[in-house]
Amino acid sequence: MTRSPRRTRRMLQVAGAGAAALLALSACSSSDSGSDTGSDSAKAGSSDSSASSSSKLSGAVTVFAAASLKESFTTLGKEFEKEHPGTKVTFNFGGSDSLAAGITGGAPADVFAAASPKTMKIVTDAGDASGTPATFVRNQLEIATLPGNPDRISSLKDLTRSGLKVVLCDKEVPCGAAVQKALDASSLKLTPVSYEQDVKSALTKVELKEADAAVVYKTDVKAAGDKVEGVEFPESADAVNDYPIALLKDAPNAGAAKAFIELVSSAEGQKVLTEAGFLKP
Repeated sequence: MTRSPRRTRRMLQVAGAGAAALLALSACSSSDSGSDTGSDSAKAGSSDSSASSSSKLSGAVTVFAAASLKESFTTLGKEFEKEHPGTKVTFNFGGSDSLAAGITGGAPADVFAAASPKTMKIVTDAGDASGTPATFVRNQLEIATLPGNPDRISSLKDLTRSGLKVVLCDKEVPCGAAVQKALDASSLKLTPVSYEQDVKSALTKVELKEADAAVVYKTDVKAAGDKVEGVEFPESADAVNDYPIALLKDAPNAGAAKAFIELVSSAEGQKVLTEAGFLKP
């Protein structure tokens, strides 16, 4: 059948309009689809970000800490592992000067908790700390005697008596430096039977009855229970030690290390430390 030119033009116009409508619909659909995809993508990104921010801590955390922190930090380490399944806190307890030397010598560690600003300065001066160390507790000296205090020691001056076997921490260790400061404040001279590398070693001499007395921290006397007896002395107020803690620059597990430091500084951590005999900063 032969179509007229007018009818043919009209059919072409209708077809063109239909095609245009289909193109518009397709574009709209594509736009909607793209919008949904973008939205889903944004949601996914948001979800990923949220997941990342709340990602679980894992792996080992190595903490170098002053010997006097042994009991309280061991408790906090167990609490940290409980709060963060998949983590493991490993401690290296000892004299702060020896620990500082190990860190500056390249020993792998995440956190350093020292018994004095002076020993922490060894690490910061070497550029091995990340950020500024923060004081988290303080500690005061006390005389540890044999149970029942058979030698009737009641003052720092009593430790200078002839025949009394007294043990002190090495002068390079924070405990020993604090003792020397207290002795200087009271103008006393004391010659011990031995100098020990850390406060726990000095206390052990008394626990084993190898010494009659030792000047250690109140926290160590408290931790020893009935193995020793503590004697306070006023000069100790002139030799209170600040304990700083710091994240180390090359910490293998910086994320978990920061979380451990946060626990130590938290109300929960401070409760454990004060119950052990430490003073608040």
